[in-house]
Amino acid sequence: MILLVTLAIGLLAGVLGAILGLGGGVVVVPALEFLLPRLGQEITIGQAVAISQFSVLAVGLSGAAAYLGQGLVRARTGYLLSPYTIVGGTVGSLLGLVLPAQAVATVFAVLLLYSAYNLLRGLKRIEVEREPSRLVPPAMTFAGVMSGLLGIGGGTVQVPVMNLLGGLPIRQAIATSTFIMGLTAVANALIYQAGGLLDARLACAVALGVLVGARAGAGLQRRIPDRQLKVFFSALLVLTATQLLWKYWGNA
Repeated sequence: MILLVTLAIGLLAGVLGAILGLGGGVVVVPALEFLLPRLGQEITIGQAVAISQFSVLAVGLSGAAAYLGQGLVRARTGYLLSPYTIVGGTVGSLLGLVLPAQAVATVFAVLLLYSAYNLLRGLKRIEVEREPSRLVPPAMTFAGVMSGLLGIGGGTVQVPVMNLLGGLPIRQAIATSTFIMGLTAVANALIYQAGGLLDARLACAVALGVLVGARAGAGLQRRIPDRQLKVFFSALLVLTATQLLWKYWGNA
């Protein structure tokens, strides 16, 4: 039963992750923490984050392959920005082994709410490619730190950054974020494995569900209008921010 539930969590995470350019961690981490203890499987936040890193890797591999076939991935942009997320992810993963994440999660939640506001504010604006801002590299590094520290894939930062600061249309930003995630998650997963936090059995179950869900999600994304993608993504940013604040301050 535990493996079936974990597989279902991965399936849902893969679908949402591919549609919105996320690693699925916004689904995997809270779902594992909420459901598994009710099935008799105790799990710590560190273990949930470690398992989530494998879901990020699976979304990146499966979703990016589908988006590359559709011609939506800006591969050059991905290769240029991925070193920043890889460095940030390595730093975040190391911090995740030793650092209480309450303060970082609060800053991150505020950033998510601000990103959601900017995405919704730009709904009426016709999307055209623009010259990228100089703030893109440090913002992508921050996305990597959040990915490693909180196990959320980084797409919640990467997509708004590439859309609002990098000048990419929302659909290409989502596809390129998925591409970058696969490159970033390798180092993150290895660090958590070395730290002894990875449950290989649960990680494989999540990854299998994610691989199937991500392929389906990439196909569904083509049918969703850009405006609805922005609204959906903004709602997810607000939900994620609320979850983070509740997780780290609810029992304070």
